[in-house]
Amino acid sequence: MHDVLDKLEAWRQQGQQIGIATVISTWGSSPRPVGAKLITTLRGDIAGSVSAGCVEGAVIEACHQAIQSGQPQVLKFGVADENAWEVGLACGGTIEVMVEPFAALSGVYETLHRRLIEHQPLALVSVLSGDASQINRKLLIYPDGRSEGDLKLSDAQHKQVVAYALERLARGEGTTLQLEGGPHLFIEVYPPVPRLIIVGAVHIAEVLVPMANLLGYETIVIDPRSAFATRERFPQATQIIREYPQRVLPSLSLDRFAYLVVLTHDPKLDDPSLVIGLTHPLRYVGALGSQRTNARRIERLRGMGVSEEQLARLHAPIGLPLGGRSPAEIALSILAQITQVRYGQPV
Repeated sequence: MHDVLDKLEAWRQQGQQIGIATVISTWGSSPRPVGAKLITTLRGDIAGSVSAGCVEGAVIEACHQAIQSGQPQVLKFGVADENAWEVGLACGGTIEVMVEPFAALSGVYETLHRRLIEHQPLALVSVLSGDASQINRKLLIYPDGRSEGDLKLSDAQHKQVVAYALERLARGEGTTLQLEGGPHLFIEVYPPVPRLIIVGAVHIAEVLVPMANLLGYETIVIDPRSAFATRERFPQATQIIREYPQRVLPSLSLDRFAYLVVLTHDPKLDDPSLVIGLTHPLRYVGALGSQRTNARRIERLRGMGVSEEQLARLHAPIGLPLGGRSPAEIALSILAQITQVRYGQPV
């Protein structure tokens, strides 16, 4: 998603005519989630996807029509429809796609892009259907409840939309909302880019960084050993910090969009990192080591004031039990477990 928005901003700065397609709802088996985007220009540039290829041709054509007409529309594709087979939707599900011309939305997306660069989450509310005066209107909602824009709602409706959008933002899931006596809305959520913080510039980390990048994470490698924490070993890392983790971690954003992986096997580095991680609201905290190593670690952490409730959040030994032994296999098991936690699956 963030890659698509980066491309959108680049095209905006080039003065391109752009159409935006967004998945607003799905039923049954669907290749792309709610909020997935495809953007295209009149000259034929394409970025993103709304269906992993099934209906892209029809959606791109609709985007070009929206650019030329200046009017948004909602498209529905499903296997029960004759035209669904024509455009190749064979997954067995149904999707609705909102198609919009970018020209009227440039300011909204400029703000959105800037906020995401600053790691600031927000929700974007669009009118799908309603009075003529409401079509094409957008409302940006910030985590503190402030909003920017005007959907032409009553005060009560506005408060309802803000409250519901904040709830969906906390869950990280977009949805539609039909207001009683009001318009049909789409609530789109934009959490910041997830950050994987790795303590220990070890062999596993060398493989973990490019894997995590493929999954959309920013990667931060922390290790005071300058011989290990080098750009040559971690060319794809977003940031390399050659410092003791206990000095660096408090300055980072340790929120629910951050994931901490501790890999050094050195209590002088691991333990302070885990104390900080477990006493902040990170989405995930994991540490490398055997069951015996972890039992000793738990006792040390108790002695450092970490509560039982906080210790229960620690994933150790780290990773899903896939049976792998190589650095790449261990990195795979770590990312598999992080993915489970990220999407709320039982671990």
